[in-house]
Amino acid sequence: MGKATGFLELGRELPGKLSVTERLKNNKEFVKMDEFSDKISSQASRCMDCGVPFCHNGCPIGNIIPEFNDAVYRDSWEEAWHILSSTNNFPEFTGRVCPAPCETSCVLGINQDPITICNIEKTIVETAYREGYVKPKIPTARTGKSIAIIGSGPAGLAAAEQLNSAGHFVTVYERDEKVGGLLRFGIPDFKLGSDIIDRKVSVLEAAGIKMVVNAHIGVTMDASELRTKHDVVLLTGGSTVPRDLPIPGRDLKGVHFAMEFLGQNNRRANAMDLKTPEIHAQDDHVLVIGGGDTGSDCVGTSNRHGAASILQIEIMPIPPEKRNENMPWPSYPMILKTTTSHEEGVDRKWSILTKAFKGDENGYVKELIIADIEWQSAAPGERPNFKEVPGTERSVPCTKAFLAMGFLHPEPTGVLAQLDIALDDRGNVKTTDFQTSQMGVFAAGDMRTGQSLIVRCINEGRECARAIDIYLMGNSNLECISSSLMQS
Repeated sequence: MGKATGFLELGRELPGKLSVTERLKNNKEFVKMDEFSDKISSQASRCMDCGVPFCHNGCPIGNIIPEFNDAVYRDSWEEAWHILSSTNNFPEFTGRVCPAPCETSCVLGINQDPITICNIEKTIVETAYREGYVKPKIPTARTGKSIAIIGSGPAGLAAAEQLNSAGHFVTVYERDEKVGGLLRFGIPDFKLGSDIIDRKVSVLEAAGIKMVVNAHIGVTMDASELRTKHDVVLLTGGSTVPRDLPIPGRDLKGVHFAMEFLGQNNRRANAMDLKTPEIHAQDDHVLVIGGGDTGSDCVGTSNRHGAASILQIEIMPIPPEKRNENMPWPSYPMILKTTTSHEEGVDRKWSILTKAFKGDENGYVKELIIADIEWQSAAPGERPNFKEVPGTERSVPCTKAFLAMGFLHPEPTGVLAQLDIALDDRGNVKTTDFQTSQMGVFAAGDMRTGQSLIVRCINEGRECARAIDIYLMGNSNLECISSSLMQS
């Protein structure tokens, strides 16, 4: 513990941001971390080095947070990097886009503002790259075993780095022209720049991991054929079937799934082939349906396009601004979240029922019919229900609509069909200790669990890598956290 009285003397501080006017001019990151660097040591000193550090329980990958906070306070950056990277393959990603369940579990957060763990983590990894501490994890010997990983999102890449470091030959297959999956084509560049992804991919390739792009397994390459070439196949294709909105007018032009919009904008921002007809929100009346992070990303992207107006609606009631008796510490609180995209301009409404899209004579959407709803208390063991508030039906202008209501399950065709993989009752891949119904075929990440956080996918990749290593070698020296840390 670097400074015993740090949490008594100092309050939580966060880095500044470019003005809204400036950051809307492009798709670049806008948090002023450089100006914040001189405050990181003092912010790390607020860590109390608790006897029972609940931040460990909150973090799905079990980051050793008090220890790297102490190293930062002592200005021992290489030590801090080794502590952080021992549990987290991608702190450059989680430091930018993780919702920080560790911070909501911080003991200091019981009666004060918690430690700014994500900003400390981000500073550690950026310092490590700058000072040359980040090095490829090249194995000292090879086992001769070959592993194919289908999907290059956080779960696939985490498993790839772990398995390669254990000495196996690892090949990652990605259906798009660049590696990254959700990281590259789902998260806007103003939150996670493509250059940050490229930097890490270069480290993975230098360690000996082979990346094969433009390889849509199950479409352009037969999955069964791939299975015969490798000792193990790992499926990390994600949960990619979006939840739809089956209301009248859904087929009108201008109504899109959120990922169609976000993925294309990242392509545009990086001078890549759009691949699909252009979706642009300039001068549009944008309506975002869904109140989560993906909806927020649609808001930020629409603001950068120069939308005439943006309305974000959510069927659920507005969350409380602070914890209540149903969300006690250290659980992750479902409270009202205002993101930087919301700060840039949006009208938000909750408890809204979407009833029908209306179009013009050319088949383009022009308005959405909505109504207010009231949620009713549910009986024990039953799901809550709602009723429409009489007299509240109305229309709102809508010339672009983005459906950001989450994802259902992985695509059941292609890879899963060709390998005859059993699914659970939710349509996700059914596994036992990460192994599917087919011997030698494993699954991890959203494809196995359903839609989740990037940090949970990293843990999925790490845990699955250990299971694969044991399957191939009989034992494993790969790091593993206990399942109790995954229950937060």
